[in-house]
Amino acid sequence: MKAMILAAGLGTRLKPFTDAHPKALYEVDGKTLLEHSLVHLKSAGISEVIINVHHFAGQITGFLRQHENFGLNITVSDETGELLDTGGGVKNASWFFTGDENTVIRNVDILSDLDLVAMEALHRESHALATLAVRDRKTSRYLLFDREMQLCGWKNISTGGLKIARNTTGVSPFAFSGIQVVSPEIFSWVTEQGRFPLMDVYLRLAAEQKIIGYRDEGRIWKDVGRITADAG
Repeated sequence: MKAMILAAGLGTRLKPFTDAHPKALYEVDGKTLLEHSLVHLKSAGISEVIINVHHFAGQITGFLRQHENFGLNITVSDETGELLDTGGGVKNASWFFTGDENTVIRNVDILSDLDLVAMEALHRESHALATLAVRDRKTSRYLLFDREMQLCGWKNISTGGLKIARNTTGVSPFAFSGIQVVSPEIFSWVTEQGRFPLMDVYLRLAAEQKIIGYRDEGRIWKDVGRITADAG
């Protein structure tokens, strides 16, 4: 496996820290979010990682140099010229994911002990194009899955927004954990250009392709992208 850490966001929910720093360097329990993410990936045997950067990018690259990349082979995908959102950021770095290896993509502001090896194994066995880690927790935005845990839609209970990728019965809502595994073939299906969310790609592809959910039952999960984070 290879991995990508999405670390280019502005981190507006972590103000005032992010007025002068990237959210990737926000500390929790004495470690930056970036280090937490790298340790999580390393625990799954991943050694090849690409990190996209935009907001205070120099601080992130300097931090990595200072710590000698934490013993990993790290490449930086530079988005300082334009912030590309999650989908655009992944597409911009798609050159990194050559070969037939699956890729873990994870948000930098997520604390998790999810078993990435078990998740990738399910992804391979199911022959899915993408596997999304999800939890049964309260949130304002839910992904909708059928009985076989195939993605079929999205809803926002705060705004009433609803996107249906395909009609089915027995739909169950789950909250996205900010971690996914994708097959290398997915990059040939991403036709969007410029700045766009990765979740919109999944919802578009779910009409015809196999996008599945993986039940995240890890002991630790926290969204540190905001000061008052939900925990599960």
